[in-house]
Formats: sequence, structure tokens, C-alpha cells
Amino acid sequence: MSLDRFVEAQKGSYATALSEIEAGQKRSHWMWYVWPQIRGLGQSPMAQHYGIIDAEEARAYLAHPVLGPRLVEISRAMLAHRGRAPEDILGGIDALKLRSSATLFAAQPGADPVFGEILNAFYDGPDDRTLALLDR
Repeated sequence: MSLDRFVEAQKGSYATALSEIEAGQKRSHWMWYVWPQIRGLGQSPMAQHYGIIDAEEARAYLAHPVLGPRLVEISRAMLAHRGRAPEDILGGIDALKLRSSATLFAAQPGADPVFGEILNAFYDGPDDRTLALLDR
């Protein structure tokens, strides 16, 4: 599956997503395609469509000239809120999605350390379900 689905989805919403995270309050719906998770965690049509298929697609996302830098940028913006609960910024469900997304990308060789920093700053380590799906 092409990464174009992410590029297209982010065209009209990435700037909004970044500004919401910088302000410390997510208000709109963009989580699926800005901080994607591995496919198999979410059951909704959006979760299935934007789910990362496997480790190969995760590495391609990180290496993409638009998506990779954006993922790092918004993750760094989230780290500016260390000390706050991720649920206060994202809401409960999306805080779980961030943990899954950070776990997915932190597990990729050569990934930016920001993903591990997210897990250390906001969570008690990686998401076990994401790791299990990566190992299948």
C-alpha cells in the first residue's frame, strides 16, 4: 500500500495538528494519519485504512521526505509538554494511540530517539500489543 494515503490526508490538517500539539490541546480529528499505529490494533475503518502494515512500511514512513520529518517534528512538540499527562493533551483514546505509534517507530532500526523519549516521558515503556503485532 502506498504512503500517499498519509500525504493526502495530511495536506489539509498537518499544520492544524502541529499547532494543537504546540498549544497543548488536541481539538480536531487527525490522529490516525499523523501518529499512525500498526494495523491490527484499531478496528474502525479509519484505523484499518491508516494502519501501518508492517515494519517495512514503518521504515518507509520514517524515510519519506515529508512524513518522516513531520512525525519527528510533532513528536518533539509533544515532548515540550513533559510533566503533563498525555490524556490531558490528547484525550484518553488518542493517548493510547500515541503510545502505540511511538512504540512502532521506536522499534525501527536507526529511528530518531524522539520516539523512545515519548515513551519515557509519558508512559511506562512501550506498548506490548504493538510489539507483539510487529513480531508476527
